[in-house]
Amino acid sequence: MAARALLLASLVLSCFLLPCYGFVLFSSLQRTLEVTASPTSGQVLKGGVDKITVTWGLNQTVAAGTDSTYKTIKVKLCYAPISQVDRGWRKTVDNLKKDRTCQHKIVSRPYNPANSTAQSHEWTVERDVPTATYFVRAYAYDADEKEVAYGQTTDAHKTTNLFQVQAISGRHVTMDTCSICFSVFSVVSLFGFFYNEKRRAKRPQ
Repeated sequence: MAARALLLASLVLSCFLLPCYGFVLFSSLQRTLEVTASPTSGQVLKGGVDKITVTWGLNQTVAAGTDSTYKTIKVKLCYAPISQVDRGWRKTVDNLKKDRTCQHKIVSRPYNPANSTAQSHEWTVERDVPTATYFVRAYAYDADEKEVAYGQTTDAHKTTNLFQVQAISGRHVTMDTCSICFSVFSVVSLFGFFYNEKRRAKRPQ
């Protein structure tokens, strides 16, 4: 009986531990990277037009060897809390496998601990980036492609140094002009048709 109870307890414990195995929690990461971005607080950028210059590097105040496991740096565009309200598909989750805060990749670069000086990258805001308020975050990954550290352009509460992106409508001036011309032509043709029909009806038989 005792053996069965022990087995049951082990199974229950395994069910609780299994979902967490191998997953990385954001709350477990150290903020060891310094990250800056060119947009000023409150600036509005246009998708497909404006550019962002991102700079990242190891915080020089951390202990030597902190970055010994860093292999890759991935920089991402992330939603600010104000643009996550009532949008479950942008929800922040501590489990990084389920987190939807940072969905837009900016750049991925190898990391060399022997040369941890700041690197930069210029990125054109992609046309499919939704209208929202954003910040920039960089993750450090180890050899197993797991997040081991991070840095971001905003504070811990994600309320400072935020900027906005205005998505394009997906329409072009040329297309709009052609659409208007076609509409005008259609209306003129319709009136012309009715006018000719009316003239024909008035002709003596």
